Amino acid sequence: MPDNTIVQDTRTGKNPEASKEMVPPDHLTIKDSRTNKEYPVPIQNGTIKAMDLRKIKVSDDDFGMMTYDPAFMNTASCQSKITFIDGDKGILRYRGYPIEQLAERCTYLEVAYLILHGELPTKTQLADWTHNITVHTLLHENVKKFMDGFNYDAHPMGMLISTLAALSTFYPESKNVHDAATRKHQIHRLIGKVPTIAAFAYRHHRGLPYVYPDNELSYPANFLSMLFKMTEKKYVVNPVIERALDILFILHADHEQNCGTNAMRSIGSSQADPFVSTAGAAAALYGPLHGGANEQVLRMLREIGSKDKVPEFVKRIKAGEGKLMGFGHRVYKNYDPRAKIIKETADKVFEVTGRNPQLEIATELERIALQDEYFMKRKLYPNVDFYSGIIYEALGFPTEAFTVLFAIPRTSGWLAQWEEMLLDPEQKIARPRQVYNGYDTRNFVPIEKR
Repeated sequence: MPDNTIVQDTRTGKNPEASKEMVPPDHLTIKDSRTNKEYPVPIQNGTIKAMDLRKIKVSDDDFGMMTYDPAFMNTASCQSKITFIDGDKGILRYRGYPIEQLAERCTYLEVAYLILHGELPTKTQLADWTHNITVHTLLHENVKKFMDGFNYDAHPMGMLISTLAALSTFYPESKNVHDAATRKHQIHRLIGKVPTIAAFAYRHHRGLPYVYPDNELSYPANFLSMLFKMTEKKYVVNPVIERALDILFILHADHEQNCGTNAMRSIGSSQADPFVSTAGAAAALYGPLHGGANEQVLRMLREIGSKDKVPEFVKRIKAGEGKLMGFGHRVYKNYDPRAKIIKETADKVFEVTGRNPQLEIATELERIALQDEYFMKRKLYPNVDFYSGIIYEALGFPTEAFTVLFAIPRTSGWLAQWEEMLLDPEQKIARPRQVYNGYDTRNFVPIEKR
């Protein structure tokens, strides 16, 4: 907003010169010194509508005032009832339930039901929901042929994204996004098939034969079976590992309007089907600043090398000679609540797998950083990526599969956000404005005169 616009919040002070027109009790009074006019702008839920600023004009042919907010640092693009985050207090809740309670007491499929339906399921509802997901774990055989076309060293995330988009061609009815029954069917399909696609991508990358779903197993156990089963008749899953993966899935199920979710809503706003919309969200997740961050943490820990080298590494970070991966977050300005849960889960996992050599380095790095005024002043606390990569590595996953493991549970969150967007009467096709700062009108110059 330009310097010559004066804004006054009526919740904290009164302006005796404010307009006499009918205005709501909570509003901003904006005075434009270019015209000396005042504009009352209603405040709702602690926000003002950007479109209300359009009435601030210098002349009748003026487009009107806009806000400029690169990367949506302070812009709410939607209203949502799914996930609540208080970054300053380190709070994360799904549909009002604290993440700590859900991670301790629920399975991932219970949480997925909660996120999508708004309430925790009854026993009957959970049984029906689990059945509806489980019957969709198999892939069409032609999907398997499609995946066979990737090179042997194709990145698993690239395979996942491409295959998700390809499912749109297998289920053309999914384009009927305004039919509730059709949406529900595609939600079952996606949550059921994503682990299978992910496991097939992993097996393809390793040059191993595909393992078909075992629908007698739980959601995380079935995924582990499709990943690691070899010649045994029945894959036996360690319950500690099974539960650890279930918890990791719960922690990653949704996280408000992050880059991937914003992509899901933006693509879905064009009424694209959920398969290509999910593929677009997964593509956003693919980036190292989003879902690939835990891989960067492991690289950092390997670079440090050993516990005794941590102080020297911290010294270099403070001197501006590198970046501390896995610390700090765009939203959280306190300890990420997911990181606390993962750290507790890690101890149980390492009792089964043996301690990951990176854990000592990570623990020492966390200890020093949390006591150092440099990091405390900047509110650089461990985030979910700091320990998740260490657990994934201990479970036997290669680093290139980490983002895929993120995408599996996030699918339920993406779909919940997608459906909420479709049912919101205020939502239209996403189309941000821009501030044009290029050339004004120029006359064409023939090529021989350039």
